[in-house]
Amino acid sequence: MSEPETPGSPGTLTHFDAEGRARMVDVGAKPETGRTATARGCVTMAPETLAMITEGRAKKGDVLAVARLAGIMAAKRTADLIPLCHPLMLSKVEVDLVPAPPDRVEITATVALSGRTGVEMEALTAVSIAGLTVYDMCKAVDRAMRIGEIRLTHKAGGKSGAFSQP
Repeated sequence: MSEPETPGSPGTLTHFDAEGRARMVDVGAKPETGRTATARGCVTMAPETLAMITEGRAKKGDVLAVARLAGIMAAKRTADLIPLCHPLMLSKVEVDLVPAPPDRVEITATVALSGRTGVEMEALTAVSIAGLTVYDMCKAVDRAMRIGEIRLTHKAGGKSGAFSQP
């Protein structure tokens, strides 16, 4: 059985034990608190591809609606994708995809729960998978699309407190 997580100095890697072996952090002794995280990213594409999306001409259907659903589903399955993440009972997942002419779709995901561990990875996963879904649905017309700028922009709750960046 692993030792309960003990706070380390900033920069301490909590997913490794004293011998350097990967481990899932024991959060059993942590108090349940409200926790939220927001992540952002974008898909950059040809202006013609963005027009196709916004005008509803994609052959595979409503690109933004499908990508939104994929992002929500991904947030819920993060522990299945990232080996040391805890399975979480999320209370909220919002994924927004907004066209930003002339050539981008901006993606924002916000995830919340009341629990013992944060939801940063769930928000980042939602943005990543939403972006990959946009790519998948439009790759037949634009293989040069770029998924990028994926970052955590806000985190609240838990012992480490709040974090924000633009």
